[in-house]
Amino acid sequence: MRAVDVEPSAYALLYLRIVFAHEAGSGAPVVLLHGFGLDHRSLLPLERTFERSGEWRRIYLDLPGATRTPADGISSSQQVADAVVEEVVARVGDEKFAVVGNSFGGMIARYVAHELRPQVLGLATVAGVFVAPHDERAVPPRTVLSEDPDVVPLLGSALEQYRDDAVVESADDARAFLAHVLPGLTGADEAALERIAERYSLDREPEDAHPDPFLQPTLHVTGRQDDVVGYDDAWSHLAHYPRASFAVLDAAGHNILFEQSGLCSALIADWLARIQHAS
Repeated sequence: MRAVDVEPSAYALLYLRIVFAHEAGSGAPVVLLHGFGLDHRSLLPLERTFERSGEWRRIYLDLPGATRTPADGISSSQQVADAVVEEVVARVGDEKFAVVGNSFGGMIARYVAHELRPQVLGLATVAGVFVAPHDERAVPPRTVLSEDPDVVPLLGSALEQYRDDAVVESADDARAFLAHVLPGLTGADEAALERIAERYSLDREPEDAHPDPFLQPTLHVTGRQDDVVGYDDAWSHLAHYPRASFAVLDAAGHNILFEQSGLCSALIADWLARIQHAS
């Protein structure tokens, strides 16, 4: 099915704002939520994985403040999370759905999955935020395992932005950054992001607000060299997710979706298969 970009008339009513979505495919809905300061394009490399994994209607949202979703009236992560819940309900109705989140989107995905738990088929986070305050996160020291001089001419003025998070540099990784990450960085509403960053924590952590174990198939993928969100904070929730696969991938920082694309794809494919088997 041809991918379509949708700006619906049904939108998050509380904040009176249209949330942009890129949709592809048909079947059971799966909502994909990107990282802070990026947009939906950062998750489009997962398309091949979904195409090979059965019938899935992929709903890639631009979160408030991202390229094509305004953030009028939004000044906290909690308001972002509530707006996403409303948007998901507007789009999927009472259908069961899965949700995937990367980085900041992982924190929002956990909130959505717990608030709408009866409808949720499964939850996946990739380098997801589990502890919102940066100074309270358990993270490894900044480590660059390999530099590649070939990325310098490819990236040009974007080199510094790329190297903020890169752990294993490569030309393929640099090209993916230019195609999928840089457009979101360039198009973000910086004023809105600054407002949200000042109130970055949710009012309550999803696992605290809904303490019963989350029984749907789950996946938490982390990078061993991720000095942005780390891996320990995700693993501290092991007991809450009895149906979860937890993975710490070596040679991977916060750009784990690109630096370890093959392993991430395999793990997400396994997660989707577990959802289909459980349904």
